[in-house]
Amino acid sequence: MQNTPVLVVDDEWTVCDYVARFLSSHGYAVDCASSGEEAVARLKRGKYPSLMILDLLLPGLSGLELLEYVKKTGSAIPVIILSSERQTRTVVQAIKLGAADYLVKPFENEELEFSVKTIMERQSLLREISSLRRQLADNYERDLVSCDPKVMKIKEIARQVADTSLPVIIVGESGVGKEVMAHFIHDFGERRDRPFIKVNCAALPNELLESELFGYERGAFTGAISDNPGKFELAHQGTILLDEIAEMTPHLQAKLLHVLQDGEFRRLGGKKIIRVDARVLAATNKRVEDLLAAGKFREDLYFRLNVIKLEIPPLRERRDDIPMLANYFFQKYRGLQGSTVERLPLELLSAFLHYSWPGNVRQLENAIRSYLILQDVNLVIERLNEARPQTDRVPGSLNLHAYSSQAAEQTEKALIAQALDETGWNRKEAARRLQISYRALRGKIKKWQMDKTRNNSPTEVI
Repeated sequence: MQNTPVLVVDDEWTVCDYVARFLSSHGYAVDCASSGEEAVARLKRGKYPSLMILDLLLPGLSGLELLEYVKKTGSAIPVIILSSERQTRTVVQAIKLGAADYLVKPFENEELEFSVKTIMERQSLLREISSLRRQLADNYERDLVSCDPKVMKIKEIARQVADTSLPVIIVGESGVGKEVMAHFIHDFGERRDRPFIKVNCAALPNELLESELFGYERGAFTGAISDNPGKFELAHQGTILLDEIAEMTPHLQAKLLHVLQDGEFRRLGGKKIIRVDARVLAATNKRVEDLLAAGKFREDLYFRLNVIKLEIPPLRERRDDIPMLANYFFQKYRGLQGSTVERLPLELLSAFLHYSWPGNVRQLENAIRSYLILQDVNLVIERLNEARPQTDRVPGSLNLHAYSSQAAEQTEKALIAQALDETGWNRKEAARRLQISYRALRGKIKKWQMDKTRNNSPTEVI
């Protein structure tokens, strides 16, 4: 049985009473409003029903106007229209405005029951889909594992702007997680059910990049044997990530600026103006300020993109994240790769803590995957050293034992902080996840003076 509020909007008391009695007998909670103005007042007070049954002929604010108001507020309330046989044209208009169904007065009980039940089941399915998408978004959030205050602040800003259509520019060295941050913004925003399209601006020659972004018409160039939509069209009502945007030529920058300003463009070889509504996220590993000074990046485009700027710090500047990230990737890939390794060696963790990570989080992720395959600490360290000069190398394993206990404590504290954060500081649940006793967890919290209001990241080693 359902116990979800249904709002019946009809100026005929007999209709309201009949619908309310019938739906109440089927387990629905029902409210009535005798005018469109009364329904609007309810909505403005935050009283949103799960379904609205709306008569088209209302005094004052008409049913059609109320339906239009509901849809303009961005509400997902489904609406069933009640009409007479003479209102066919108006019913068609209501369906175009987004009405979920319509019933012609007088209607049978079975018609009303079937319509309401079908819509409620559809809404339940949409909630399940939304929940699954939220779980996907949570996966991206876990890939942004961090206890660093700067990164936590960036994530908070990203959450705040997720439901807007503002452009965002994400800056940081290669491998810090710019694309993961872009997914995070998309999957927590109102466009989460729409496409997420990524374009690597550095991967294609500029001639191909233009056709990739904006599409082309048949005959636009040799080999263009049919019309082809571009990435902007495919991202309509969704999100487009322009990765390595600093590699764009001035010509493409000018065309992109036009899209950002006016939301329209023409395909290559085309005359028709195409309008799109795509949220633009941009990413670069270069300092745009230096490019502006050198005249290699349009200032007006930068100002248009730089509404929100998220600068992700490199891994070497947030070493407290290393044990937490290492454990996350270890748990993530151990099952995927069918590894029998039960834990990361302290020698390897200590080496990680003293490495400069030029490839950032991506390099750490690959190092964990390598260890799960090779299961050789010295070989993984050797491979890390191959990418660094002699003066910037990780100590060999023979020199790492002095750091083992320190690395173990830092890792332990990072995992406890993560478990407490994920459980909302439910200590019993955190202890269960960590597979330690509640008393032991309390002792460690007291030892490290951890509490819910402070940053509980482990002390930096170097």
